[in-house]
Amino acid sequence: MAKLKGLKCRECGRQYPATPVHVCEFCFGPLEVDYQYEALKGVVTRESIAAGPPSMWRYKDLLPIEGEVAVGHHVGFTPLIRAQNLAEELDCKEVWIKNDSVCHPTWSFKDRVVAVAVTKAREFGFDTVACASTGNLANSVAAHAAEGRLKSYIFIPADLEQGKVLGTLVYNPTLVAVHGTYDEVNRLCSEIADKYRWAFVNVNFRPYYSEGSKSFGYEIAEQLGWRTPQHIIVPCAGGSLITKIWKALKELKTLGLIDGPVKTKMHAAQALGCGPIVTMIKNDSDVLRPVRPNTIAKSLAIGNPADGYYAYKVAKESGGHGEHATDEEIIEGMLLLARTEGIFTETAGGVTVAVTKKLIETGVIPRGESVVISITGNGLKTPDALYERLEAHVKIKPSLSAFDRALADLKNQAS
Repeated sequence: MAKLKGLKCRECGRQYPATPVHVCEFCFGPLEVDYQYEALKGVVTRESIAAGPPSMWRYKDLLPIEGEVAVGHHVGFTPLIRAQNLAEELDCKEVWIKNDSVCHPTWSFKDRVVAVAVTKAREFGFDTVACASTGNLANSVAAHAAEGRLKSYIFIPADLEQGKVLGTLVYNPTLVAVHGTYDEVNRLCSEIADKYRWAFVNVNFRPYYSEGSKSFGYEIAEQLGWRTPQHIIVPCAGGSLITKIWKALKELKTLGLIDGPVKTKMHAAQALGCGPIVTMIKNDSDVLRPVRPNTIAKSLAIGNPADGYYAYKVAKESGGHGEHATDEEIIEGMLLLARTEGIFTETAGGVTVAVTKKLIETGVIPRGESVVISITGNGLKTPDALYERLEAHVKIKPSLSAFDRALADLKNQAS
């Protein structure tokens, strides 16, 4: 089945063959994968998907892979959890958590995009993969390169959380710490990608890499019984994830896999210390003004997001909105999700929970409508954010009498 037309410019629409390029040579617009949807109709069905593996690769026919899957065989198909306790706390009827904090193997949604990018790099015959990263992508590229027996070069800001640095080094890549912001790291990687024949997953391989995010949206629809929720809240860094979830839902509608129109409103969530996409949405302006990041949510700290304009367009087209969260609200969001649902999310998840709470409280999201909160990474990656907020409640000597006294004190404090 010939499912790929090739690549297409998102601005001028010019067609390109499916090669490792990412920018239109005529208008300098970004390229994206273009599919033969007519050829997929009737071939990709609910039944064919259900017969596939319990991973993102059950949607392989809707992804830009033409050969065999090379890496990441167990990525995706993460839980969609009915969050009854959180719904009660938010006084909201129907809340779901799409929990990619347990995505295999590195506990973030980045495993989806990297599995596609590294598989595609193998298809094209590359022996080295690379990336610019704020942390989660670094972990995932290093892990999948190790699995695929490829060399890897990982470029990160030098002030990244130590948990994410160690979570990269363990896979034995070449790690390059750059004294600068993510945007400066990314600019450097664009220059390196022009010089060396490496597969930079989020530079020259970006059209293929970003398609992996669609599986997040496919899973939400399938796990809801082939229906779409009324609202999805998505954390935005580069802005790609929100655009690809939206693309996934529209593809499912095109292929007749979901009933009725796609009425999902897509909401962007960002930290106040780095929220240029949300600022665009709030101002209803298609002009993105880059910022210098200053937030504890380092995985979202991209001040000049590559897909910012397209993320704004998705929010506008879907009737969605956007909201910022302060660092204190981010921490409260992390604690709220842990306390109500037993899910430990990283700071990016704290952003989405905090933003969901705000959107419900302000009436942007009606309390009687269905909401999916995107949790994209594991809290064990960013424990630093909570060190000053959490400590042992009781410290005692190893004796029963010491515990009895401490327990009595606790009961007195509670009464």
